[in-house]
Amino acid sequence: MAIRRFSSRTEKLDTEFLAKILKGASKYFRIAGYFRSSVFELVGEEIALIPEVKIVCNSELDLADFQVATGRNTALKKRWNEVDIEAEALLKKERYHALDNLLQSGNVEIRVVPRERLFLHGKAGSIHYPDGSRKSFVGSVNESKSAFAHNYELVWQDDDEESADWVEKEFWALWNDGVPLPEAILAEINRVANRREVTIEVLRIDEVPAAAMAEAPIYRGGEQLQPWQRSFVTMFLEHREIYGKARLLLADEVGVGKTLSMATSALVSALLEDGPVLILTPSTLMIQWQIEMMDKLGIPTAVWSSQKKVWLGVEGQILSPRGDASSIKKCPYKIAVISTGLIMHQRKKNDFFKEAGMLLKNRFGTVILDEAHKARTRGGLGDKSSEPNNLLSFMQQIGKRTRHLILGTATPIQTDVRELWDLLGILNSGAEFVLGDSLSPWQDYEQAIPLVTGKKQVTSEQEVWRWLSNPLPPAKEHHIIGQIRDHLKIDSRSFFCTHRFEDLDYLIQNIWLSVCLFPEFFKENNPILRHTVLRKRKQLEDDGLLEKIGVNTHPLTRNLAQYQSRFVGLGIPTNTPFQVAYEKAEEFSKLLQSRTRAGGFMKSLMLQRICSSFASGLKTAQKMLKHSVSNEDEDRIEAVEHILSEMTPAEAACLKEIENQLSRPEAVDSKLNTVKWFLTEFRTDGKTWLEHGCIIFSQYYDTVEWIAKELAKSFKGEVVAVYAGVGKSGLFRGEQFNNVEREVIKTAVRAREIRLVVATDAACEGLNLQTLGTLINIDLPWNPSRLEQRLGRIKRFGQSRKFVDMLNLVYSETQDEKVYNVLSERLHDTYNIFGSLPDTIDDEWIEDEEELKNRINEYMHERKKAQDAFTVKYRETIDPEAHLWERCASVLSRRDIVSKLSEPW
Repeated sequence: MAIRRFSSRTEKLDTEFLAKILKGASKYFRIAGYFRSSVFELVGEEIALIPEVKIVCNSELDLADFQVATGRNTALKKRWNEVDIEAEALLKKERYHALDNLLQSGNVEIRVVPRERLFLHGKAGSIHYPDGSRKSFVGSVNESKSAFAHNYELVWQDDDEESADWVEKEFWALWNDGVPLPEAILAEINRVANRREVTIEVLRIDEVPAAAMAEAPIYRGGEQLQPWQRSFVTMFLEHREIYGKARLLLADEVGVGKTLSMATSALVSALLEDGPVLILTPSTLMIQWQIEMMDKLGIPTAVWSSQKKVWLGVEGQILSPRGDASSIKKCPYKIAVISTGLIMHQRKKNDFFKEAGMLLKNRFGTVILDEAHKARTRGGLGDKSSEPNNLLSFMQQIGKRTRHLILGTATPIQTDVRELWDLLGILNSGAEFVLGDSLSPWQDYEQAIPLVTGKKQVTSEQEVWRWLSNPLPPAKEHHIIGQIRDHLKIDSRSFFCTHRFEDLDYLIQNIWLSVCLFPEFFKENNPILRHTVLRKRKQLEDDGLLEKIGVNTHPLTRNLAQYQSRFVGLGIPTNTPFQVAYEKAEEFSKLLQSRTRAGGFMKSLMLQRICSSFASGLKTAQKMLKHSVSNEDEDRIEAVEHILSEMTPAEAACLKEIENQLSRPEAVDSKLNTVKWFLTEFRTDGKTWLEHGCIIFSQYYDTVEWIAKELAKSFKGEVVAVYAGVGKSGLFRGEQFNNVEREVIKTAVRAREIRLVVATDAACEGLNLQTLGTLINIDLPWNPSRLEQRLGRIKRFGQSRKFVDMLNLVYSETQDEKVYNVLSERLHDTYNIFGSLPDTIDDEWIEDEEELKNRINEYMHERKKAQDAFTVKYRETIDPEAHLWERCASVLSRRDIVSKLSEPW
């Protein structure tokens, strides 16, 4: 038995110890530290010659991550990417090449161990030789250049079989606890080994998305765009190439990530110098868009404040002269986000004025309209029912002033097929290849729908030509179309054919067009399929592209006993101060309604805020007494402040009484105790909700701040995160609050350092918190799609629970309880709990519970009729292995991207 001791103080460990001991080895088993590119940097050649090399390393992963492959890959890649990629790829290129070659060779296998199992600090190795002998060693040394060549390290080498047995027993125990290094890391090593920075001029157009996104924050964080999102961006570029301008309706269901699909298309369009990008979205989603663009794509955008008449950056910084409405014409960044509310309120007769009018004088590269279903005809009865509303009218006009146009909506057909034709009509504005010119039969939805749905057949070649020639589809859509185009020598960028049927020759008339008489032809070749993209959650789940996660909704009326008398029906009991305040809020609303037509909006604003929390009701009353409301109501702020400035003494008396009642010591909000009980006492799957991790949502920052502060006081030592808009995010611990960036919160939640997050809706888009397993809606937005977006924060890829829990809190005997009573009857399907509910509940529906029930039943009936009348098979199948942008080695530098996107209009 020979024992040798090595010290880096007296000899070089890389040459005198490691190189010599590995020479001629047949196997090498190693317990190392962290896996980084520095592993094997010194002894690549020796390692490459050893037939079997196995290394087990630390990973800083939680056990829960290991139970879900996507979570494991994300966490490991995020950890791996905690380096400056630009410097790393240049300074250590040879190392990455060597490591890539070793891992590709198949003789090297690496596993990582979750930190909850144990933290690997001990370092040891065992080496086998062809003659059957073994050597083992232990010591402080890691597998890196600094460890072997520069650090002070000690190593103890032993040739004894018993020592080798002991080291290998330890090694195999750790090995069996580990998981293989994910494909995502292997691919990233290969990518960095071959990485080069390029300029956009050397790329083909179809290569731009990968080059721009491979090192975007979403990819560096270990996540990526999903296959259907990448597929949309590819389709956008294909349409740009085919038609010269892209016109697309993205109608994916809520929760499958439309925003990122549209945002990435906007990024690519801006990089290709197509022109300024304008994103129109409801004011409540403006900050979500800005956050998503920065947090996921790493690019700056400017948001227009209707109230302050100023452009604002992602940190709330002022980017243009304050109070100058004309600044809207020249956004300081390439991509601008503007509220659709501004459009809705700036039209007189047929003309847009103020900022909306100024926008219509600009030309754009890309315009995106989010929540596009709000652009529609007025509807109802009377002469004006078929007139476009202000948003639809604006979009019809701006369509002629933009190259690309993308409409995003989760509700392409609500109750009337006409709604879909309104949207296709917008796409057709300035781009008549969508529905054709004014003579096209496709313009008339009453004629077109029966053809598209197969309920009507084309019976003659002449009729086929009428439908086919205006607009004429692209050649690649069907081989017959390609043959006709070639035969008539029609340019590939022309989508109209002036040939009359009578002038066509025999080959087209009698042979090719007769092929188009088969019943499925126009079901498969029509403007809707050409320009609409619709992915349903169930289809994505069935195809294995989305994980199927169920939802258990609380409270369950059939088993109220489990909640220990905390609910009366679906509501929680209140107290006298709240009841008096609520009555005064209703009285205030009635007084306003008798004075002004805008009273309906004010009523819903007042009642939703007081139903959110006592804190929100109190602050709202106090602000209104000062003739102001929260910035969360940005769109209406001018109108509201005008109404409040003319407040009557009776109205003011109501607000003062609300303030008095909700300031009383007895005004203790029962929502707080209910939340605390669910977090610490109520158990599902054997754990409290706090142990599962919980996100609490509110529409209003006043409520978020109050509940976070109170929970932090109650749960000593527990960090409570506030995830909100610009400058409002931070961490509570006890009484202390520190402002932090939203990204810090997301990282800490993913690492399971934070398990309690309180968030506003304004921040919820792009917030992926699948490490949390429960959700509490502390208030109820009268908007089922908002509820679904909240749920989508945890019901997503990487969620380790098969069923997540959702608690909905409403006060007894309030408007919220009425709404929830009706909604809850329809939340039965644990996998698709929102079914076909309307995306919003109109304020006027909420007069009484029976009326609301009738309205929703009527809505669901009309929606079913519309869907039965119009079912289109969206033909796209998605290849999850297509367009793997994360493997792109030719990349655009982040500096160049940000610089390009920071140019003004």
